[in-house]
Amino acid sequence: MEAQTTILYLLLFLSLNFVFQTLKQRLSPANTRRLTRFLHLPFKHPAAAAFDFKPYMKTKAESINRALDKAIPLVEPLNIHKAMRYAILAGGKRVRPILCLAACELVGGEERSAVPAACAVEMIHTMSLIKDDLPCMDNDDLRRGKPTTHKVFGESVAILSGGALLALAFEHLTEADVSPERMVRAVKELAKSIGTKGLVAGQAMDLSSEGLDQNDVGLKELEFIHVHKTGSLLEASAVIGAVIGGGSEEEVEKVRRFARCIGLLFQVVDDILDGTKSSEELGKTAGKDQVAGKLTYPKVLGLEESKEFVKRLKKEAREHLKGFDSDKAKPLVALADFIANRNN
Repeated sequence: MEAQTTILYLLLFLSLNFVFQTLKQRLSPANTRRLTRFLHLPFKHPAAAAFDFKPYMKTKAESINRALDKAIPLVEPLNIHKAMRYAILAGGKRVRPILCLAACELVGGEERSAVPAACAVEMIHTMSLIKDDLPCMDNDDLRRGKPTTHKVFGESVAILSGGALLALAFEHLTEADVSPERMVRAVKELAKSIGTKGLVAGQAMDLSSEGLDQNDVGLKELEFIHVHKTGSLLEASAVIGAVIGGGSEEEVEKVRRFARCIGLLFQVVDDILDGTKSSEELGKTAGKDQVAGKLTYPKVLGLEESKEFVKRLKKEAREHLKGFDSDKAKPLVALADFIANRNN
């Protein structure tokens, strides 16, 4: 009789576990946590299980590349579209669009609904690179291992193609199948991220800080530059993905805090790489920040302290993912690791 009772309890446990795993895929993160506590099953931290990020990143990047190729056909004005395609299809890690897709899926949305937004943030990012490389800005000849857009097509065509990508980004974003309220919020987030509250503000201070004595500027100014110039678009990418995915206000704000961490993380790593890697390894001109006398984290904090800052930012980013479904959070945990450990 005791053996029969044991078997009965075992079958009951297995049945409950099956029901739990089935419901977990359909419930919101908040309800999943309530069910977890009720059944006294352990809730795993997002980093608990291994996640192979390379195939995930490759699959997502291929999806984005196909959508971008379709979004920018070779039509008149031919030279402008050639320049747009040259710049945006030249490669790149596609961190921002992948972040957008992953954030959408994190809150329970489907990838297909966020693809237009993911393409939009990559168009904006590419526009910013075209402008950043111009002689009047950073004056760079190399980007993603190839000659910069203005070197191939001339400055006037480069400027026009950047403007065209900016306009197309907002047009493309509106193709997402979401409610008018969520679309308005997504448009506002993207616009804010690239204006005088975002990318432009960071770029302006970056230019004005060139050649200044280190004693005249410090960590506060440096963080302002990076949070706005680089971090704002990364933040918008994640927030837009969460908004389109149907995330609650609490979920969207947690995603925002996560993205702020990895936005700053991305630029700190970029500063370290600029001073420690070759142009061949980076795919862009190495050491240009030092030559231009720009503010960088190694310049202000030192190389070793900058590396320690990377570790702290990565840890903090992970903390903001607590409470989300562990499986859905794995790509974002892996993305943070990828950004922290990248070599170009």
